[in-house]
Amino acid sequence: MKPAKGSVHNSKRLGRGQGSGKGSTSARGHKGAKSRSGYSAKKGFEGGQMPLQRRLPKFGFKNINRVDYKAINLDAIQQLADQGINTIDVDILVDAGIAPKNKLIKILGNGTLTAKVEVKAHAFSGTAVAAIEKAQGVAVVL
Repeated sequence: MKPAKGSVHNSKRLGRGQGSGKGSTSARGHKGAKSRSGYSAKKGFEGGQMPLQRRLPKFGFKNINRVDYKAINLDAIQQLADQGINTIDVDILVDAGIAPKNKLIKILGNGTLTAKVEVKAHAFSGTAVAAIEKAQGVAVVL
C-alpha cells in the first residue's frame, strides 16, 4: 500500500543557505513578532488594533432567579381525560410523554376542557384555572 500519487510532499528545508531559496529569513519576511522564535498570537489579538470582543458592547443577561416551566395546554389534559384519567398529576404527564421528568410544569389555558378532572401541577395560568373550575374540576398547586 502506498499513499495516493501527489499526496505526499517533501517538507521545506528552511534556513539551509541562500541557494535553497529559503535561507537568511527562512521564509518569515523581515523583522516583527512573526519572524521571532516562540511567537504565538493571543486568542483574539488583532495586531494591536482594538479587538472585536472589546469593541462591541456587552448586552443581555441571564436571570439566575428565573423559574423555567414546561408549558402544557388544556387540550393535552382533555386527551388524557378522554382516556378515562380523572386525576392528572406530574407522574401521569411524564408517563404519557407530555412532560419531561425533571422539569416544573405549568398548565396553560389554550384549548377546551369539558371533562371534570383534578389537575396537580406546579403552576397554573389564570385562564387554565378558570377553565378547569368551569368544568367542575379542581386545580391543585404542588
